[in-house]
Amino acid sequence: MAKGIIGHVSQIMGAVVDVQFPPGKLPEIYDAIEIDREGQDSLVLEVQQHLGDNTVRTVAMDATEGLRRVS
Repeated sequence: MAKGIIGHVSQIMGAVVDVQFPPGKLPEIYDAIEIDREGQDSLVLEVQQHLGDNTVRTVAMDATEGLRRVS
């Protein structure tokens, strides 16, 4: 897991979550991404695919209810 790199959720489709990162900071396939959630345990996402435009497609390891994308 790459530490200290901040991405933004761009799309949520059930357990599939797309996350956009700054140029040159994409995590590798199968890396874990951790999302802090207020009042709950962190949500862990596993990178499955690089989509281009500095975006990765991930699979959530828990429910994504309440997760919001950033415009």
